[in-house]
Parts: sequence; structure tokens; C-alpha cells
Amino acid sequence: MTVRVGVIGAGWIGKEHIRRLTDTITGTRVTVVTDIDAARAEEGAAPAGARVVPDGAAVVAADDVDAVLVTSWGPTHAEHVLNAIAAGKPVFCEKPLATTAEDCLKIVEAETAHGRRLVQVGFMRRYDAGYRQMKQVIESGRVGEPLVVHCAHRNPTVPESYTSAMAALDTAVHEVDVLRWLLDDEIVSTQVVTPRSTSKRFEHLKDPQIMLFETVKGVRVDLEVFVNCQYGYDIQCEVVGEEGLVRLPDPAAVGVRTAGRHSTEVLTDWVGRFVDAFDTEFREWIANLAAGNGPTGPSAWDGYAATVITAATVEALESGRVIATDLEPRPAFYGGAA
Repeated sequence: MTVRVGVIGAGWIGKEHIRRLTDTITGTRVTVVTDIDAARAEEGAAPAGARVVPDGAAVVAADDVDAVLVTSWGPTHAEHVLNAIAAGKPVFCEKPLATTAEDCLKIVEAETAHGRRLVQVGFMRRYDAGYRQMKQVIESGRVGEPLVVHCAHRNPTVPESYTSAMAALDTAVHEVDVLRWLLDDEIVSTQVVTPRSTSKRFEHLKDPQIMLFETVKGVRVDLEVFVNCQYGYDIQCEVVGEEGLVRLPDPAAVGVRTAGRHSTEVLTDWVGRFVDAFDTEFREWIANLAAGNGPTGPSAWDGYAATVITAATVEALESGRVIATDLEPRPAFYGGAA
């Protein structure tokens, strides 16, 4: 079966996913594209030989669309995902699932009423080989019960449009999701500590930030978000257990010895760091749909949890207080208590 995909949003990430579905992933074809900018829609559709339609509703309604990919502006996500659920079509939504907890819960309720999973959220770190190896080690019990997690998310620079709140909403959101998955645990509180700011930042930005999370089981997480570190794109994660620890490996890189130095390259952007994870994410999504199954990746509930936790983290930053996440009880539909 060839899975025909309609794409809503032909910005940079939309075009990248169209390329991926056209040139890298087998068993799929992009058939329909839309964007608020008609010229950009035409540009995105051309490499796939897809046709352009005027809006997201037309993508969802198209007879030659089996599944929907949402890569539009964040505040529009809820509308498109809800339309796809109403049409009974699987939908892959890049993060955020929605920009408010209320809209996320509307999606959760709509999918639950449908009775079958249709929604997958684009948290690609769950598909990274290193994180998957860490998950296997933790689940095997080799390092004992997790006690503490140390993380870092560093970018060389960010544009002036980047705000202090985006450290949680756009950057730490990836750690929030992958840590919930790694630990099979829920985050119940969040706090932000702001050390001395780097002189390399724009004046309005608090950078770096130290985010402190606590889980239901009492695991403590510290996350350094430093988006003007200058030296590269650097993702670190170490889980300390009762009997050992497991650490995320750095990307493979050759060692170079020259002029009295031994060096290895540091990646400079997230695209290179997680390109294989993106490919695996879409390969598995398409394979599940082609087999007649629903998506098995990050769910609408995971999208809801990430939105609530990152919003609480912004509140913690602005207030200086420890903020409870106050998540709703997880429905049985998503593996919660009956």
C-alpha cells in the first residue's frame, strides 16, 4: 500500500519533510500541499509532483489523501488536527500539538471519542538511536532505579527574535517529552534558576537557564538550557541509578591528530544531530499506516503533557517559584488508570 500524504504548511520544516517522504521514505507519496503563502506552497509541492489546494480543510477533505502532515504555524495546529480526526484520517503534527492546554484537551477528547488512535506528535528524540539504547538499559534494570538525571541542551546562537520563554516552549520541550518517555514517569513540578547571563546573548534574553523538574516517583532532573554557547549544538543526558549510570553517546565523529592536538568535530545545528531520528520517525509512521495500524509514536496525550509542563516552566521562570504542573489524570485510552 502507498500512503498518500497531504501536507499543511510548506515552510522550512514542511519542505524538509516533503523531501524526506519523497526521496528517503518508501511506501508513501505526497499528493497535496497547502500553505498560507501560495508561492511557497507551489515551491514545496513541485519536488513531489503534488498539487496545491487553498487551505488545510481542502487537504483533509481530499480523496487522494490518506494521512495528514501538519507543519504550519503552531497556533493553527489544533484546527487542522481536529479536522483530521473528524475525517477519520491519521495525522502527524509537528510540535506543539497545540499552544494551549485547552486545545490539547479538545484533541484528546476528540480522539478518545473516535475510539482509535489517529494522532502522532513530532517528538523525534524518541527515535534517536542513542536515546533508544538508554531506554533499553533503564528498562533492563542494569543501573537500578533512576534517581537523578542531568541534561544539557546547548545551541551556538539564536536570533534576536528568540525570547526567554522560548527556552522552555521551543527548546526544553524536547527534553520534557523524552524524559517522560525514558523514565516512564510524569513530571509534577518545575522550577527555573537563572545564573549569571552570558554576554553573548541579546539584552532581553535570560541565558543560560537551569530548569529543575521533579517526577511522580521522586526523580530529580536538572536541565541546562544554554542557547548562546558559541561552540556548537550539544545535547547531553545522563541518568544516575541506584547501581550505575547510563549516558547518551555523542554523535560518532573521527578523531583528528594534528599540530600537537587531538580533536573531534562538534555539530553546529539540530538538523545534522537528529537527521537519522527524523528519518526513522517517518519510516515507522508510514510503515504502521501501510500495515493498517494506528500510529505508535508520541500521542495526543504526550502533546498535552508537553504543553502543560512547558507552560508551567515559563510561569516558574517569570515568578521565581516552584510550579506544580497540575496535569489532568491520564485517560485509560492512553494507558492511564481505568
